[in-house]
Amino acid sequence: MIEIAVVGAHLTGLPLNHELTSRGGVFLRAARTEPSYRFHALAGGPPRRPGLLRVAAGKGHAIEAEVWALPPAGFGEFVAGVPAPLCIGTLLLEDGTRPKCFLVEPEGLAGAEEISRFGGWRAYLASL
Repeated sequence: MIEIAVVGAHLTGLPLNHELTSRGGVFLRAARTEPSYRFHALAGGPPRRPGLLRVAAGKGHAIEAEVWALPPAGFGEFVAGVPAPLCIGTLLLEDGTRPKCFLVEPEGLAGAEEISRFGGWRAYLASL
């Protein structure tokens, strides 16, 4: 199994979670990133999507995440469908683990709103 962390529309109960579960995804744990990220609500949709951008250590925010595990074939199918400006990179979690995760290319931040202050996607959605 390959660990992948999600921070937005793929979270449990949200519109794209089925993309994990239909590929054999298993929820492992809730987690938080190291304070090395800026979190943005991207332009466009539906569904609404966030973008997570890594910044210098201690210059960002800790963001809530879920860590899932996918079988290798399911992981391959899942990442093959990741649309630009999102990409897959390595996430730095407070617990020291380093799963793969959605990140955003800087160009994708055009028209985005920074939402780091909410600390997570669910809190941001609740504010709308």
